[in-house]
Amino acid sequence: MSGWLDGHAALITGGGSGIGRAVAERFLAEGASVTVLGRDPAQLDQVAGDPSRVHKVTADVRDSGALHAAVAETVERFGKLDTLVANAGVWDYQRQLTRLSGKEIDTAFDEVFSINVKGYLLAAEAAWPELVRTRGSIVMTLSNSSFYVNGGGPLYTASKHACLGLMRELAYELAPKVRVNGVACGGMNTDLRGPEALALGDRSIAASFAKRQGAPPIPLHDSGTDPRDFTAPYVLLAAREQSGTITGHAISADGGIGVRGFARAAGGDHL
Repeated sequence: MSGWLDGHAALITGGGSGIGRAVAERFLAEGASVTVLGRDPAQLDQVAGDPSRVHKVTADVRDSGALHAAVAETVERFGKLDTLVANAGVWDYQRQLTRLSGKEIDTAFDEVFSINVKGYLLAAEAAWPELVRTRGSIVMTLSNSSFYVNGGGPLYTASKHACLGLMRELAYELAPKVRVNGVACGGMNTDLRGPEALALGDRSIAASFAKRQGAPPIPLHDSGTDPRDFTAPYVLLAAREQSGTITGHAISADGGIGVRGFARAAGGDHL
C-alpha cells in the first residue's frame, strides 16, 4: 500500500460516524494506522479497515482522563501519534434565539460548548506532548458556521466561531513543532445529532436531508453531501510532506457558500 499517510498514526474523536468515520477510513486507505474514539461502540465497530491498523476506544470527549488514555493507547499500539483529528460535535438544528427559553439556553449552551469546543481543547491538551515528539499536526473539523451565519442557530454558530479562534490560537502556541489547521465543511448527510438538553439527542441530520428536494442552494449545487467527499483536505493537512508550511489555516470545503452566502435574506422576517 502506498499513500500520503504511509506510516502515520492518527487519533480521531467522533470517529464512529459521519465525517469522523469517513476520515478514519480515508486515512486507513492512505496508509495510516488510526485510533477512533466515540461514545457508541456499535458505531465504532462499523469503521472499515485493516484490523491491525485500527484501534477503537469508547469514550466521551468531555472526559480528560479518557482522552489521555486514548493517546497513551495509540502510542502503545502504533508507536507514536502524528495527527489528532478533533471532530466530535453536535448540531443545534438551527434553533433560533426566539425559539429558546432562558432555561434551555442555560443547559444547551453548556452541552454544545462542552462537546464542540471544550472537547477539542481537552483532546489537544492530551495529545500535544506526543505531537511535539513527532512534529505532528492537529486538524479540527470546523464548519461554514465558523465564518457565516445561518448554518446553525446561535449556540452552534457561536461554538464553531470559537473553534476557529481556538485553532488559530493553538497554531500560534504550538508552533514551530506542531501544525494546527481546520477543515470548514459544508452540509453533510450524516448521523450528526443534536443536544440532549433540547431533546434532540435522538434526531439525526440525515432525516433533514431525506426531506430535501432538489439541489442544495449553493454554487457547487452538484457537489456531494456524502462525508467521504470532504476527506481530501484532512489528508492534505495531516501529510507533513504535502502541507509542512501550512498552519493556522482553515480550508473551506463548503460548496461555495463563502462566495455567495446563504439564500435567505433575513432571519427575522417572521417576527
